[in-house]
Amino acid sequence: MIRIISAEFVKSAVKPEGYPPPNWAEIAFAGKSNVGKSSLINTILSRKMIAKVSSTPGKTRLLNFFKVDFLFESNQPGVLSITDLPGYGYARVSKTERALWQKMIDQYLLTRTNLNGLILIVDIRHQADPKDRMMLAFLKEHNIPRIVIATKADKIAKTKRGFYLKRLQQELELEKDQLIGFSSLQKLGSEAVLEWVEKRITSDI
Repeated sequence: MIRIISAEFVKSAVKPEGYPPPNWAEIAFAGKSNVGKSSLINTILSRKMIAKVSSTPGKTRLLNFFKVDFLFESNQPGVLSITDLPGYGYARVSKTERALWQKMIDQYLLTRTNLNGLILIVDIRHQADPKDRMMLAFLKEHNIPRIVIATKADKIAKTKRGFYLKRLQQELELEKDQLIGFSSLQKLGSEAVLEWVEKRITSDI
C-alpha cells in the first residue's frame, strides 16, 4: 500500500484549457453533494483541510486539482494527481447551473488523458440514487475504471453494515470488490481505498 508523504492544492479549473498539465496518473473523486467527499479525501491524504469541508452542500463548484507525493512499499517515491469534482444533484441551485456542472464533469471525464480511475462516493445509509446509477453507467460506457465508497459507516451499527453494503451492491449492480465501506471518523476503509488507488496508478487503462 502506498504511503502519503505530502499533498498540495494545485489549481481550480472549469475547461480543459485550464487543467494542469497531465504529468502524472490521476484519480478523480465524484459524488452527490453532502456525501462526505471532502472528508474522505482529507482522511486518505492524512490532511485536515486540503479539501474544503463545508456544512453547506454544493460548495465545490469547480474542478479542484491536487498534487500528491507518496512512497511505494519499496520506498520508491511517486507522484499522483487527484481531482475533486463538483458535487452533483444539489437541489438549491438553478437547473441551468446544475446543467453547467454536469457539462463540466462530463467534459473532464471524456478529455482528461491521464485519468486512471474514478472513486464514486455514496452515503451507506441511503438507497442507491438514480444520479449515481447514471454516473456508473457513464463510466462503464466510456471504460473508465471505478470503485464505489460508501461513507459514514460509523453511523450504522457494526452488525448492520453488511446489510447496507449488500443492498447498495445489488442496487448499483456492483461486484463485491467494487464497493468499500468507509468512515472518516473511524479511519475505516482508508487502506482499501489506497490499495485501489495504487493498482490504478500502476496500471494502464
